[in-house]
This record gives sequence, C-alpha cells and structure tokens, in this order.
Amino acid sequence: MSRQVDTPLGPAQVTATEPDGAVVGTLVLGHGAGGGLGSADLAAVTADAAAAGWRVLGVEQPWRVAGRRIAPAPPRLDEGWRAVLTALRDGGRLTGPLVLGGRSAGARVACRTAAEHRADGVLCLAFPLHPPGRPERSRAGELTAVELPLGVVQGETDAFGRPEELAAVLTGRPGASLYAVPGDHGLTRAPDVAALAAVDWLGGVAGTVPGDPARVSGAGAAARG
Repeated sequence: MSRQVDTPLGPAQVTATEPDGAVVGTLVLGHGAGGGLGSADLAAVTADAAAAGWRVLGVEQPWRVAGRRIAPAPPRLDEGWRAVLTALRDGGRLTGPLVLGGRSAGARVACRTAAEHRADGVLCLAFPLHPPGRPERSRAGELTAVELPLGVVQGETDAFGRPEELAAVLTGRPGASLYAVPGDHGLTRAPDVAALAAVDWLGGVAGTVPGDPARVSGAGAAARG
C-alpha cells in the first residue's frame, strides 16, 4: 500500500509492507542517490523483514517522485525525510521498536537523523564511507556519531568502502555490528544474503527493550550464506 506525504520539497511516496501477523517493530528504509526502492537489496530486505514480523515503510524521496535524476544536497534530503517521519509518527505508523535505515545515501540520512526521531537502531546497507578512490573524503563521522545500535551490511568489494575499512571505523564502538556479504556497492550479487544479515541484526533490536543502548553488540560479525 502506498501513499503520498507532503514535505517542504514536494510530495514523497511511502510504500508500506505489512507482516502477516503481529508487528514486532517498524523499519523505515530510504533509497540511494542512484535509484529508488526497487533496488535488489532493498526489495530483499523488505520482503524478509516483513516475513520476520516487521512493518516496513519504504520512503521515496521527493526528488524521485518528481522524476528528477540528481539527488539534492544532504541537508535537503534530511529535510524531506524528517517531514515524512513526522507525518508517520503523527499517523501512528511508527509502532514498536523503530529502526531507521536505507542503502548508500539513504543510510547516511538515517544516521544523521536517528537520534532526533527517537529511533531504537540504524540499519545501513552499503554505507558509502568515501567516494571511490578518495579515502581522504571520509564520511566516518556520520557513522561514529550514531550512539544507537548500528547494523552495517557491506559488500566485500565495495569501492565506496570495503568491510575492513568499516571495521577500522567501528572497532571499539559499542553496539555496532558489521556484516560482510558478497558483492560490490550495488549488493546485487547476493541480495538474499544481504537480507539475511539485515534480518539477523533486526532480531536483536526486536528482542530487547527499546531505550536500552546496549541491546545490540558484536562489531565485526559476518553473515554467511
């Protein structure tokens, strides 16, 4: 089921995928700068998370709904995302433990806004640690600023940041879990494995009391197919 949500940047589109049974929590997912909610990893995570009892709300940013090809600057992405989350909360859609997440640029948005929206965790698919070949332009600060349980699912050959680079950033950071999975930044080689990793991490969030900052741990964990 889809609905439009008004934002200061124009309408966003929210697509809800409901579990068959009781809702154990809500997962809000954003897309990357180069595509929408139909990416292989987002589709797989949505299906598997819903099967595990999560309400999954996929957010298509206003620039995509308007048919534009180039994403706006990060502050504008955050502005649209914030408006959607506020509308979803006011509408009673953010029930149970709340996880904000997304792939690539969407993961960055989730990291930057999770605390202010009282999330219980952040799920990052293919976090773009740096532009390809430009490690000096690191976005590590966006990850390390997250003081909530954090799950990162990263392709083993991701040119935007390999798992070992992410591990170096997250070493010693309580509550962070890193899953190395087959594939590059697109996570198209084995989206089912990426989804398995994401749902494994989500299970830790759903099985504990919201508000406990120590409920997910194990930085450096690996997902296996």
